[in-house]
Amino acid sequence: MDIVRAFRVVSIAEAVSFLVLLLIAMPLKYMADAPAGVQVMGPLHGVLFLAYVGMVFFVRENLHWSTGRTVLALGAGVLPVAPFLVEHFWARPAEAPARA
Repeated sequence: MDIVRAFRVVSIAEAVSFLVLLLIAMPLKYMADAPAGVQVMGPLHGVLFLAYVGMVFFVRENLHWSTGRTVLALGAGVLPVAPFLVEHFWARPAEAPARA
């Protein structure tokens, strides 16, 4: 698996874990007095977030990201659905030139 594909997988996993934490685990903790979801999803999301941040630095050169785009991709990690957008729009390898 190449680094860009690994980044795309980590980006999606990080976004999904964030949404599960916010939309399922936290309401269960505070409305149903069931903290187990946060105890599991919190650390899992933390590891995926750190992996996402680290992967941004690994893929920025392969994807030819500017410093501004790199900063935006890092900022996207703290927004619930933004890593989906980074993966969809920015994590595409450059296309090979068409042969004539």
